[in-house]
Amino acid sequence: MKLTAIFQKVPEGYIAFVEELSGANTQGETLEEARTNLMESIAMVIETNRFLAEESLQGQEFIKETFDMDMAFA
Repeated sequence: MKLTAIFQKVPEGYIAFVEELSGANTQGETLEEARTNLMESIAMVIETNRFLAEESLQGQEFIKETFDMDMAFA
């Protein structure tokens, strides 16, 4: 699965977000800094979502497995 990063030039540098991942957004003075910051933002969103999911399922019976998006759309 590939995600789409959007970089918009603003007077202070660049703002960036991922179209498909709500909450993954950042900024940077340069395009490279915005790219680096966006990768960190994506990792933080995924980590936070995992934590919240595990917290909400605590004490409940559930199945956890890896889901390969490439296989889902093959």
